[in-house]
Amino acid sequence: MQVAITGITGNMGQATLEQVVKIDEIDKFKFLVLPEDNRIKKLLRKYKNYKDKFEIIDGNLKDMDTCVRLIKDCDYCINLAAVIPPHSDQFPQKAVDCNEIGVNNLVSAIENSVRQPKYIHISTVALYGNRNSKHPWGQVGDPLLVSPFDIYSATKLRGEFRVLESNIRYWAVLRQTAMLHINMLKDNMSDGLMFHTCFNAPLEWATAHDSGVLIANILKRDMREDLSKVFWRHVFNIGGGEKNCITGYDTLNDGFKIIGGGAKDFFKPYYNATRNFHGMWFYDGERLDQLFDYQKQTTDVYWQEIAKRYSYYRLGKIVPKGLISTFAIKRLFKSKNSPAYWFKHNDHAKMVAYFGGEENYNKLGKDWTKFNLLVENKDENGKTIDYQNLRKKENAKLIYYYFDIDNYENITIKDLQNVAKAHGGQLLSKSYGGDLFEKLRWSTQDGEEFFACTFTVMKAGHWFNPIYKENVWDFDRLSRKDKIFAQIWLDSHKEGENNRYFFDENYNARIERTEN
Repeated sequence: MQVAITGITGNMGQATLEQVVKIDEIDKFKFLVLPEDNRIKKLLRKYKNYKDKFEIIDGNLKDMDTCVRLIKDCDYCINLAAVIPPHSDQFPQKAVDCNEIGVNNLVSAIENSVRQPKYIHISTVALYGNRNSKHPWGQVGDPLLVSPFDIYSATKLRGEFRVLESNIRYWAVLRQTAMLHINMLKDNMSDGLMFHTCFNAPLEWATAHDSGVLIANILKRDMREDLSKVFWRHVFNIGGGEKNCITGYDTLNDGFKIIGGGAKDFFKPYYNATRNFHGMWFYDGERLDQLFDYQKQTTDVYWQEIAKRYSYYRLGKIVPKGLISTFAIKRLFKSKNSPAYWFKHNDHAKMVAYFGGEENYNKLGKDWTKFNLLVENKDENGKTIDYQNLRKKENAKLIYYYFDIDNYENITIKDLQNVAKAHGGQLLSKSYGGDLFEKLRWSTQDGEEFFACTFTVMKAGHWFNPIYKENVWDFDRLSRKDKIFAQIWLDSHKEGENNRYFFDENYNARIERTEN
């Protein structure tokens, strides 16, 4: 049994290797590693007893020949490779090369292989875009409204669409939620990315360890039984379970407890964005856990491990909080990824995307008593809300899908027509034979035709719009006619907003007004 894995030196990759290397049935691992990635040396030293099982392929997913070499003679291919924030923000072309072009190459290599390996594709919760207290819970099938200027989400969206529309016989798409890993604090103290996390954003966390256990359990079970009906050709959300459903504020608060403080000791309301993030609590998160029994660690366990592993963080308890705030947090205001930097340098496009404009940013101020927090039972508008009840899955408010999504395997042509109409478009195909993977012809509200199979649209939540072919986020305009998009987009955007967000040829953020 041979397994090809990309992204093995990343946080999820290392956690996955720790688990899959123990599987006796696997005779050989083929790892695709960038030539400049020195982390592989340390990784190989750690697993020197398994070196006879390892084959390292130096190369890049954007090179087709490398992809062909990687998957040759393999039984499985697990694609963990991704350029993620903040690196995707700093090097957007690398995100395109890996998350989009690289996925296309890898999929093409598998499609053209005589012996196709089974393909596991790691996607992301970022596809669902921004959520708040109005619809914190969601599931596979929700609309995919990637946040403006998030090149990571846009490229992952296009890559996932390519997988779903491929001719690979056995594939599975796993949308990874926010992931806790041992390098998270270090990674987030070098860039303004932490300020993108909305204090009231619903975040469901999974640990890297549990994600690695999941991949190993998938392989072990599939090697021993037929999972065709329950796993392959399905899309799942990788979550951490209901106990790990919290908010951005909770997350920061829990992290700073290690050094004897809390979020309010080190942050002010105006530090962080109020919208345009990505996160969601998974209404269907138990589907994978029921199959593969991987949800073990809670966020509390994670922070306990971090405190134990990095004992020097506890020294923060004897350092004045003002000093920590100045030298650890405020210094990141100089980062080009920070709202403070955008405001200082008149980046109007990002101020609108992340705050609704400079005026809203100025109103946030420094006074926590005037800021509405879900954890303090106030929604974004100051209305009293029961946060603990909101966190209970049984109280989840889901969107209307314009068909019975729980019965998607028995979809009728009328269902297809209804969903297309709800999007403001049309189903152009005149017949539907009941095959979920039959490619149908559709038309968007702009009259642009596209092909996509029933599963991709009805179950996976994809609907073609400008972001599928160019870096243009036109959801203000589209949501005026798209009833499915509007249910989520208008939770954090006003109906009167008429903004078209886009990148120029140099990936600079731009904004322009659209017509009513």
